[in-house]
Amino acid sequence: MLDGFFSPQSVVVIGAARDHAKVGHHVFANLIDGGFAGVVYPVNPKADEIDGHRCYSSVGELPEPVDLAVVVVPARFVAATIDQCAAAGIHSVIVISAGFKEAGPDGGAMERELISHARAGGVRVLGPNCLGLISTPSSLNASFASSMPPRGHIGFMSQSGALGTAILDWATGEGIGLSHFVSLGNKADLTETDLADAWRVDPETRVVVAYLESVSNGQDFVRAATELSAEKPLIVLKSGGSDAGARAVSSHTGSLAGSETAYNAAFRKAGVIRAQSVQELFDLATGFSLQPTPVGPGVAILTNAGGPAVMATDACERAGVVIASLEHETIDLLREALPAAAALYNPVDILGDAPAKRYKDAAAALYADPNVRAVLAILTPQATTEPVETAHALVQAARESGITTVACFMGHDSVEEAWGVLRSGGIPVYTFPERAVATLAAMERHRERLLKSVDTPRAIPVDADVVRAHIDEARAAGRAFIAEERAADIAQAYGISVPPGGLARNLEAALSCAEEVGYPVVMKIASPDILHKSDVGGLRVGIATPDELETAYDDVMSKSRSRMPDAVIWGVQIQKMVRAGREVIIGVDRDPQFGPMLMFGLGGIYVEVMKDVTFRLCPVGPREARNMLRDIRSFGLLRGARGQRPADLDAVVDVIERISRLVTDFPEIIELDINPLIVGDAGHGAIAADIRIGIGG
Repeated sequence: MLDGFFSPQSVVVIGAARDHAKVGHHVFANLIDGGFAGVVYPVNPKADEIDGHRCYSSVGELPEPVDLAVVVVPARFVAATIDQCAAAGIHSVIVISAGFKEAGPDGGAMERELISHARAGGVRVLGPNCLGLISTPSSLNASFASSMPPRGHIGFMSQSGALGTAILDWATGEGIGLSHFVSLGNKADLTETDLADAWRVDPETRVVVAYLESVSNGQDFVRAATELSAEKPLIVLKSGGSDAGARAVSSHTGSLAGSETAYNAAFRKAGVIRAQSVQELFDLATGFSLQPTPVGPGVAILTNAGGPAVMATDACERAGVVIASLEHETIDLLREALPAAAALYNPVDILGDAPAKRYKDAAAALYADPNVRAVLAILTPQATTEPVETAHALVQAARESGITTVACFMGHDSVEEAWGVLRSGGIPVYTFPERAVATLAAMERHRERLLKSVDTPRAIPVDADVVRAHIDEARAAGRAFIAEERAADIAQAYGISVPPGGLARNLEAALSCAEEVGYPVVMKIASPDILHKSDVGGLRVGIATPDELETAYDDVMSKSRSRMPDAVIWGVQIQKMVRAGREVIIGVDRDPQFGPMLMFGLGGIYVEVMKDVTFRLCPVGPREARNMLRDIRSFGLLRGARGQRPADLDAVVDVIERISRLVTDFPEIIELDINPLIVGDAGHGAIAADIRIGIGG
């Protein structure tokens, strides 16, 4: 897949330049100087030769078919150039040229034209407005970057060319190898999804790293990222997380569901490891590319300084990294090998005067312990420290054991040479313990992800015809919201309990309904045009007698009509008062990129003020539904606190799954709130007291 980009046998640079200051020259020179074994052809109608290489006036003059074209011509000529490539049988094209949608409406029109020509000719395009592409297994530098990184196992894609050049410079300076580097540019054709699919099956790539400002198609990205992360770690630094431009919404769920929330939910569902900074992106990429994922929990900390060991231990506790319990045999071995003052229990402190041999002996004992699945070796430069020799000893011991090893050699000048020894020996090295622990934590999360079975949604019997009828009715009437009594029908069609009651078109029907369900009851104005019933005086609760109901009926009807005189009023809805219980909110907001996003939290002040909620992308299976409950800070109130009985958590999980199925089945539902869902004690179920459904499309 995409072999024409990453494994071409020949390349043509269209727009190659004699002027060494121009991008077209840099691209051509990088291909020649980077060690590419295939043929490189320059095309420029104004030149006979470039740096001793014969130059051709057009693609049509080339003496043989070519696999890859790199286009560096003014934007207005690119579409025609794509046609020439298609005619010459070139189906992989990198468009370096700028001046497209990033330059304004006219550039956007040219970009659409470019892609139209590419699709007509069966051409795949990287770019436009990109830095280019590097593939170290092919010694291919089809970019205008200033350096060629060493060969390695990190596949890196960047939506920013400037950040891409910084990454390349860092990789070269640190000796960190890449398998491939791709500057995505405007992503007019090839996107992060295409690269994720390609690198998932690429044997040269062990870890995929991405800097993204957006994704081109959210649902395609989640699919590709899910498949990739099931085999290899996918690390993403996502910028542009501000929700300042979020669309106006009317539901609780929508008001809390910004773009950053959607990306977090998408990354969680797909198993993406999200880096929060460029430094963390580098740290994780290095760790995953150089070391195997630990086979289980349990890290041993080996140190010559107590303070950094405490820092590392604290970082492990915060990150959920398990400190290994050492076997008695291991402690005996350490006691024999170390001075009497050494600390033998994890963390293992071999004292500040530790030479390389002491590190070697202690590491050998730790690597032999069956409870140790990873080792963090910490070194601070002291008078008798041997950083380089210690680095060599750790590299040898780690290589022989095969156990995940990371190092923290603190300082700079005294340990800089040792850093190089460690990296070249396959051990990632960090300047501070917290960074090393963050890498181990990410590795542990990835291991857990690989072990999890697929969280398949349950098969739920539903009556989809009822839902379809109510949605069609609302759309035919031009309404954006389903009337509440219809929303209750929809909930029941998907097996969600609602309070007994019904629609009463007059007072007599209201009295009859209340008598049937039993007092006390709730009365709500029934109108497809009145969404916020309490705002217009259209809601009464705790009606205990027929006399109270008559008074409430007159009051609700008169206030609703006076405050919304143009509203269509069907009557009132009578509901049995629900017995007290915990109030939770379950909602859905349909994100324009990723589709339906489901929210769960406690109701009342917890959602209004504390915003104690969690989100997942739909569909949601039983495991993720239960994890949603555990994610909120106030979960203890549901589980039972200070002698309270636990709430019916199984019933909440069931409703979450049913709502997920509903909005997956009916994409017309763009927002939904059950607020509140009244949850009884364990075994007593849950009832949706108020349901609001918005539709679109």
